[in-house]
Amino acid sequence: MRLLSFILILTSILTFSQKKIGFDSLQLRDIQEVLGDDYGNIYIYKKKDFSLTKYDSVGTQLGKLLMTFPYKIQSVTNPLNIVMFSENAQEIKFLDQNLNEIQKINLSSTFGFIKAVYAEDLQFAWLIDDSNKTLFQYNFRSNSVINSFPFNINLQSLQDFIVYNNKIYILKENILEVYNTRATLLYSATIINARKLRRNNDDILIFENQSVKKFDGKNLIEIFQNPNAKIVDKNNAGFLALIKDKLYLYRQNK
Repeated sequence: MRLLSFILILTSILTFSQKKIGFDSLQLRDIQEVLGDDYGNIYIYKKKDFSLTKYDSVGTQLGKLLMTFPYKIQSVTNPLNIVMFSENAQEIKFLDQNLNEIQKINLSSTFGFIKAVYAEDLQFAWLIDDSNKTLFQYNFRSNSVINSFPFNINLQSLQDFIVYNNKIYILKENILEVYNTRATLLYSATIINARKLRRNNDDILIFENQSVKKFDGKNLIEIFQNPNAKIVDKNNAGFLALIKDKLYLYRQNK
């Protein structure tokens, strides 16, 4: 089994070609998150000054947003509608491709204390209310609750969550858990240094510091790994990896 795992990891490394992206190393210092959209643009979030900066594929700055509170960026796959959530401010923000705010939703006037948000599309979001131990499906366009489910689970060290096909995927610092809407645990697996989740068609992608895994509903499969990386991400061109103060794109060889 160990030999098979080693062969699979080695194969995944050998089937990717590496390309360095032209960033000044100063731009890549003290960063908390690197994200890539499907148009080749790169987004850098720095928790030090709560800034989100957008660059093109050669490192030219295209926009910058400074925030008062820390925000978690859900995804930049669709750069026309970037979703962010601040636990501190209890609000959701939507940004356009130029990082201009196009909508802000205050949650504290409607809910208790929202621990995490997953925007399903341009109309609905799922909210975990930690104070009421409830999972809400929320129509933020009409400011109305569509569904609510008792969800009394341990949320300590929660990193991210996704709701898909009536299953709730909970990512904690060192574990992935899958629940149904009755808060029954269906699946769990150890994850090292978990960072975030993303849905790719019917698969759930799990991002760690140095690797990306895919959960197909039954099995957890590593699809990218670099032991020297500090942060990894994925777009349609391949996998992004921050190594020391340099950013690389790994394209899968055909």
